[in-house]
Amino acid sequence: MMNQLVCTGVLAAMLGLSGVGVLAQGADDVSVGRRPMTFADLQRMKRVSDPQISPSGKWVMFSVTEVDLEKNAKVNHLWVVPIDGSGAGRQERQVTFWKEGERGGRFSPDGRHVLFTATDSKSGLSQIFLATWNDRAGTMGTPTRLTNVSTEADGAVWSPDSQRILFVSRVYPECSEGSSWLEEENCDRRKESDAAADPVKAQVWDRLLYRHWDNYVGPRRSHVLVVSATDGNVVRDLTPTQDIGDAEAPTFSLGGPVGYAWAPDSHEIAYVTNVELVPAASTNNDVFTLRLDDPVAKPVRVSASLGSDDAPAYSPDGKWLAFRSQKRPGYESDRFRLMLFDREGKTTDEVLPKFDRWVDEFAWGGDSSTIYFASGVSGNEQIFSVKVDGSELNWRSYVNTNLERGEYGDLRISSDGRLLVSTRMTVSKPAEVFVTQIGVDSGLNLDDFGYLFPIYKSPVPGSLESAGYGMYKTEQLTHLNRAMLASYGIHGGGDHDGEPMEGFTFDGAGGTKVHGFIVRPPNFDEDKKYPVKFLIHGGPQGAWGDAWSYRWNPELMAASGYVVVMVNPRGSTGYGQAFIDGVNGDWGGKAYVDLMKGLDYAEQHFPFIDKTRECALGASYGGYMADWILTHTNRFACIVTHDGMFNPQSAYGSTEELWFAEWEFRQPPVAPVGKGQAAKATMDPLPAQPWNNFDKPVALDPFRKWSPMLSIKNARTPTLVIHSQKDYRLDVSEGLQLFTALQRLNVPSKMLYFPDEGHWVLKPQNSKLWYETVGDWCDRWTRTNMYAVSGYEGPAAPIAKAPDARTGQSRPAEMEESQVQPEPKVPEKASESVAPPVVREAPTARPRGAAPEKTGPAPDNKAAPASDGKATFLIAISAPIDEVRVGSDARIIITLRNLASHQILFAHRPGTNNPEFSYTIVVRNEKGRMVEETAYGRESRLQSQSEGRTVDYVQPGQSVVQTAHLGQLVNLTKPGEYTIRVTRKDPETQTVVMSNEVTLSVVP
Repeated sequence: MMNQLVCTGVLAAMLGLSGVGVLAQGADDVSVGRRPMTFADLQRMKRVSDPQISPSGKWVMFSVTEVDLEKNAKVNHLWVVPIDGSGAGRQERQVTFWKEGERGGRFSPDGRHVLFTATDSKSGLSQIFLATWNDRAGTMGTPTRLTNVSTEADGAVWSPDSQRILFVSRVYPECSEGSSWLEEENCDRRKESDAAADPVKAQVWDRLLYRHWDNYVGPRRSHVLVVSATDGNVVRDLTPTQDIGDAEAPTFSLGGPVGYAWAPDSHEIAYVTNVELVPAASTNNDVFTLRLDDPVAKPVRVSASLGSDDAPAYSPDGKWLAFRSQKRPGYESDRFRLMLFDREGKTTDEVLPKFDRWVDEFAWGGDSSTIYFASGVSGNEQIFSVKVDGSELNWRSYVNTNLERGEYGDLRISSDGRLLVSTRMTVSKPAEVFVTQIGVDSGLNLDDFGYLFPIYKSPVPGSLESAGYGMYKTEQLTHLNRAMLASYGIHGGGDHDGEPMEGFTFDGAGGTKVHGFIVRPPNFDEDKKYPVKFLIHGGPQGAWGDAWSYRWNPELMAASGYVVVMVNPRGSTGYGQAFIDGVNGDWGGKAYVDLMKGLDYAEQHFPFIDKTRECALGASYGGYMADWILTHTNRFACIVTHDGMFNPQSAYGSTEELWFAEWEFRQPPVAPVGKGQAAKATMDPLPAQPWNNFDKPVALDPFRKWSPMLSIKNARTPTLVIHSQKDYRLDVSEGLQLFTALQRLNVPSKMLYFPDEGHWVLKPQNSKLWYETVGDWCDRWTRTNMYAVSGYEGPAAPIAKAPDARTGQSRPAEMEESQVQPEPKVPEKASESVAPPVVREAPTARPRGAAPEKTGPAPDNKAAPASDGKATFLIAISAPIDEVRVGSDARIIITLRNLASHQILFAHRPGTNNPEFSYTIVVRNEKGRMVEETAYGRESRLQSQSEGRTVDYVQPGQSVVQTAHLGQLVNLTKPGEYTIRVTRKDPETQTVVMSNEVTLSVVP
């Protein structure tokens, strides 16, 4: 029975945005007493994906990837599980055992065979293999190789009549022009052989997109081909160069839908390609159809959008061709709309024009009147269904009587239209296979749970708020990781979902509601204080949610005794397109404020968070934001920045997909309006290119306005930089530039470099090193685990009742959304450490070479001990050049070293080379008289009491190094010898700490 209850736009109660549990199966904390999960545990888990339903509806075949950490390798095999049955009668089992692994398993529509791709043991090339299928027993026969393509074969898909197979291969496009397959294949073989034999490996480019993600493109291009299912030599290239030119077919899709499909009659295909002249700057992918029963047929474009069109899929009755579409050209994160092309009427319509979420993937229902799709909603990936006319929009993500959060994907509908098979994961469980009955379960009554769904009055038809609800019988088919999960101390695991991740909402920039999550560590104790790992997602059009990850796993991040906080700031998906667009041209603006306010909220509402031990970690856009945080606030104890953008200007020239930078760094100008009307911001219609902005003020050039590099002198926070050589999205030079700057600015820093990885760290042992290095960096600067103070070696220290001593925190509530550099607030206690005025006197000349007048302490180049041994720090100075000419730069280096067993506060003006605001610097001439000040020196002395605006932590044993330019402070216009000494008051002991004295000669 269908209960047409509807809910509010944010679905707060339903999705747990306020941390309220939804029908949790286990009330007890099942993690208590279990051991924390380790990296080795994470790698031992079986990675489930790509479920396929047999034509009989009896079996689900799926892929399982296993990791061999010792061999630094991953291998994939095919498994099956029966849909009917329970307990031991529904036991998943492996059915292929190829040494090199198998992937892409597909049942033939007639149910007689299974195909897959694997690496041929003799040639070492990926090829298509076939095996017979015994549907009664659920077993496969001995596989045989079908194809022998020199440029390899992958992505195989059966034709509906089981007679042919579509696949893709990276061929030499010039070999495909006007050629038979035999001629094309021989041409490909010759070129492959010649390239291997040629000692010169240089490449010549005459167009962009010469490299992509982690590979140089080279001379080959992806083409769609078809092969006979009974004769592997009968092959045809369906996208020859005379039809698509130098383009790729299908276009590259990062984990997205397949870019080609069969029509039900097996005589037509649809595929995706981009035939723009500069594909590096274009997202204009289009859907084309091609008749295979006409040897002279040409491809026909059926999509019309100037944005990206992809994921073609024919309806079972052949009436419709559905695909996804984006409207705005050059914007890869525009809303993915669901479109229907009427094959007879040649018209195209949008199914859900009022649905303000993305259609991430979709599958046709068996009756050709319903489409099932997955869409991100507030940190969850949910399943919906809709009629082709846009009516009867319904939620489908239910398991028995529980509304199931998490992330659903890999949607498949059985041939009879009765079953929906998918994968599902949560933050506490990796993906497993689930099956849902399409029909509503009449034995379950949603009225019993109506309190979960607030009524939304008069929702707009076709909007998210208008979606109806029903109860659909859903069962978990596979349990490959159940035993392992049951032994780990995570909030969930085994068959218990519990409350693994709490949600919260808060007011972000401009009062907009923003959503965040928190994950508690194993064996959590409310009475202890815990350090924080503040995770920042990439994209920027991405989102944290209730999902498992093998790269940035929140449960593993928490396992070492941390509270993990994640916020979905402006730009995050799942909250409507306007929220996504809020980051365009505003990278360090509203998103930064959202993040800081989200962490402020977590600190205020979760008293077990230790504000003084927080580390910010991010990758990709999250790495950019980590760089921005590094240069705009000192509230964190440490930072981890992975593959981030440090210098947007240089990143533009070294990236490959130019459309990204050309959209994201456009200046949103204010459109002129009439009197009394509000100004309206619109995106600049021209692509953003750095050379078009050099003559503009920084505020009007997003490349400079949002550049962490231009604010790097403000950096103080210990930072771990991670970057990989084969990351062509954000070139390794971005990480190298940042690390170089940090080292030269004497900011505690370390770089982890991977020569063999791309934008992600994928190799098992590299991943192990990544987790170890990141974990150690966080532990070191948050004084956790082996770095814990007071002899406490656990993950958290007992709650202290002392007042909050955190310093340098940002003040997003006081920031305008357009403000670039918010001023950190200095705690009252820090005002004690502001240096007293600098006192200087005019010099008296003496003959060159005469001995100096000894009126002060004798120069001593050894560091003076801290006064009476009670000070918490020591000051040492040195002159890199002890003889300078009049008018040249006379410098001294000032080093403050923490002698205490705890961190100390260092109040100073932002920037490195301005110690006149941090210390008393005394310069005396040969007679011992203090030297006359310059105008800048007088100004700095007068302002020194109010200019200590930033307060940093100096960790035990660590130092702060600054350079004083004496010529800016005092008049060194007369030759002679001068002595310099530096002092600073210790705010803890009230002791004035004095440095050693150095001598500087000024010559004509």
